[in-house]
Amino acid sequence: MAPSSSSAVAALRELEATLAWPTLQPGDAGEGEPGGVFLKGNQRTGVFHVRREEGLGEGILITGQEGSDPAAEDTWGPLPLDLFA
Repeated sequence: MAPSSSSAVAALRELEATLAWPTLQPGDAGEGEPGGVFLKGNQRTGVFHVRREEGLGEGILITGQEGSDPAAEDTWGPLPLDLFA
């Protein structure tokens, strides 16, 4: 959840660099959208999607999904967009 697609992608790239995550590739059109956006990245598919979204607030949500250990699944955040800046 970010005020623009450029700030959402910048936050994603900072997370990837800081945490040594693989670089996700853009999926659906939406990068470059004006106004508030929601970016959803999927490390299994290697793709992220950006959609226009207003009124959600601002921040990073990280959701862990582990099929072999459902007890390890949780969501953390919202964390600041500039957490690793």
